[in-house]
Amino acid sequence: MFGYYLLLALYSLKRSRVITTLMILAIGLGIGASMTMITVLHVMSGDPLPDRSAQLYVPLIDPMPVSNDTKSTNTTPEADMTWVDAMNLLHAARAERQAVMAAASLPVRPQQNTLRPFFESGHYVTADFFPMFGTVFRAGSGWTAQDDAAHARVVVLNTELNRKLFGAASGIGKTVRFKNTDFRVIGVLDNWNPQPVFYARIDDRAFGSTDQFFLPLQTAQELGFDFHGQFSCWGDGGDNRTSDHCTWLQFWVQLSDRKNVRAYRDYLADYWHDQQKHGRFPRPVNPQLFGLMDWLVSQHVVPDDLRLQLWLAIGFLGVCMINIVGLLLAKFLRRSGEISVRRALGARRRDIFLQLGIESAVIGLAGGTLGLMLAEFGLWTIRQRPDGYAKLAQMDPAMLLATFVLAVIASALAGLLPAWRACHVTPALQLKTQ
Repeated sequence: MFGYYLLLALYSLKRSRVITTLMILAIGLGIGASMTMITVLHVMSGDPLPDRSAQLYVPLIDPMPVSNDTKSTNTTPEADMTWVDAMNLLHAARAERQAVMAAASLPVRPQQNTLRPFFESGHYVTADFFPMFGTVFRAGSGWTAQDDAAHARVVVLNTELNRKLFGAASGIGKTVRFKNTDFRVIGVLDNWNPQPVFYARIDDRAFGSTDQFFLPLQTAQELGFDFHGQFSCWGDGGDNRTSDHCTWLQFWVQLSDRKNVRAYRDYLADYWHDQQKHGRFPRPVNPQLFGLMDWLVSQHVVPDDLRLQLWLAIGFLGVCMINIVGLLLAKFLRRSGEISVRRALGARRRDIFLQLGIESAVIGLAGGTLGLMLAEFGLWTIRQRPDGYAKLAQMDPAMLLATFVLAVIASALAGLLPAWRACHVTPALQLKTQ
């Protein structure tokens, strides 16, 4: 029966080519616009570490004086930490793992005469960074807490920089010069590139950027290497990076369950009280712990204007669906005579409804195919933009399937009212006028 109704649908669509073309075009445009924005939002709001995100947290404490009030619209305490507080929390080791970090951009001086010096982006981190974030190594490993304490001159490279410096060979054991200092390569990551770069300070580099090297934080501090990020100071404590009056470091911890989360939050409150006894942290005690995904939301990783564009695209799809309802209603009612003859020959209303529903689904499938092509074109235009997230605008299999499902469901829903109206045509009145 389904095959018979499908043949009737194809014959009907072929017989009304103009209306059919308009409906396919309308649903294709609506699906194309909405799926373009849905796909972009999907890739930008995804979980960068699906296996670990539930255990990763950002602890927030606010050492600033009351006179340095944060923006009235922002109830989140200062996101960065001072060197003093970061080292205190790191050495207290109250979490299962903890890591301090700061973004970097350093000149790399290759040993090969054929390569000129160039700048690369990376991070200064502490030893727990690699096991806490589950970085996958192609060769070697990270360093240890003892290496941190000894200010070891070691480095972990990402695959791209390793290939640029050493070709297909592993760089393990070889030397790389950053600025004017040699570092020994002890690990090569397997093209590790979480999107967004959640562990860095959230800015315009959250998407698209890839850290190509990781150096020990204490070593970089000892050598006076520059860092890339925001440096906020207050009072008369100077602007030295080790000052307790300057924030510039990011801090992450790993906590496996709610009990440990509560215990760590209590520890932060105790730390806050202790610092108040030493004349610091004048604000009311209010430590916070943000989970990874909550942190990304609080930092507005997905721009508000992108969400607005999504709602506009969905609104456009709604307008297209309203037009399709009108076109289908006109098409089905124009076939009242044909439907009445079928009813007179014994067809039930549900048979007519199923026939017209299949016809609507066929229109949706054709519109979905057109919408998929338009969505791919829309994503291609986005990939030409200079935004960091542009290169991520790719349609995965889930989005590909969702395009067709959305098209068929939308067209089927649009066909409900016209099909129901056509099923309730009185056969006797229509046959009498034939």
